Amino acid sequence: MTERIVLAYSGGLDTSVAIGWIGEATGAEVIAVAVDVGQGGESLEDIRQRALACGAVEAYVADARDEFANEYAMPTLKANALYQGHYPLVSAISRPVIVKHLVKAAREFGATTVAHGCTGKGNDQVRFEVGIQTLGPDLKCIAPVRDLALTRDKAIAFAEAKGLPIETTKKNPYSIDQNVWGRAVETGYLEDIWNAPTKDIYDYTATPEFPPAPDEVVISFHQGVPVAIDGVKVSALQAIQELNRRAGAQGVGRIDVVEDRLVGIKSREIYEAPGAMALITAHKHLEDITIEREQARFKATVSQRWAELVYDGQWFSPLKRSLDAFIEDTQKYVSGDIRMTLHGGQAIVNGRRSETSLYDFDLATYDTGDTFDQSQAKGFIELWGMSSKVASTRDQRAAGK
Repeated sequence: MTERIVLAYSGGLDTSVAIGWIGEATGAEVIAVAVDVGQGGESLEDIRQRALACGAVEAYVADARDEFANEYAMPTLKANALYQGHYPLVSAISRPVIVKHLVKAAREFGATTVAHGCTGKGNDQVRFEVGIQTLGPDLKCIAPVRDLALTRDKAIAFAEAKGLPIETTKKNPYSIDQNVWGRAVETGYLEDIWNAPTKDIYDYTATPEFPPAPDEVVISFHQGVPVAIDGVKVSALQAIQELNRRAGAQGVGRIDVVEDRLVGIKSREIYEAPGAMALITAHKHLEDITIEREQARFKATVSQRWAELVYDGQWFSPLKRSLDAFIEDTQKYVSGDIRMTLHGGQAIVNGRRSETSLYDFDLATYDTGDTFDQSQAKGFIELWGMSSKVASTRDQRAAGK
């Protein structure tokens, strides 16, 4: 029986050429797998037909937009996950859902190997292969660009020689990855980190210097998940899409950062994530009134570690599962409404309300009706500072010897 290899297929030049390239290099049949995570562009059927025209023996396509929003974007939102305080894990959280479908297709079509189009210096090769090893420990992994010497010039020459139905002449200096959670742009002119990004690289966001009138929005959450916008019920996917549109129109969610890649190099990245950043901002402000102080402080540490694990390709790891359990427990009372104004590149919260709020007006007010017993403060301060006072007395005594 001829060996079969499942290929993560985008429909572009490199993965289209990889179908035949892998076949010639290994003698295996190739099954193309395309997964829609809200990246837009061509229809899945068009991509499927191109894969078959380029030599795939089968083409597996999956509309995973709701799955991605519910099972990957929402946990990221609950964690308020921002890698190195900036990056909302746009590409990192899409890889696990793609891996899930790659392994599913491998089982369905009897493949022994999974292939992806990553290079040897990026994060995604790790995310794909660690995920595949975890969900399909018996499966092998190959990367045509990395392992089979498929460079871009060779890809163009191969496509032209074979008459493949793909565009080979368009030159785009940037590497772009996008889904409904956001958009990532790198390489080309951006590799000089002194260069400011040019307007042509943006697609999800309008220029914030000349914004339309301020847009006030009310986002309703139930246990950490957005369930309505301006009183209209929405799914998780619809919430992201609506805020991509409205926050994007105001230039919200542009991120320019030099981040630490898993492979040990620093990389300049431009991200656009209007919906993600607006939702994370709203969610964090709702947590501020619904999560107890010590729990909130510890959650900030957990969220940072969670983001690092996901960035590093450990979505399916035991530690990630354990952190998920903690984060999910913190969301029990994160329900209510957040009012925010979107304008000029900013999403500013100016109102919050919740039936499960820990904010007590009578305790907080300085006006008549204050129920806070200020007479307790003096003794509290003495006890709170006791250990520091004792240590300081010891230090002064020791210094006097």
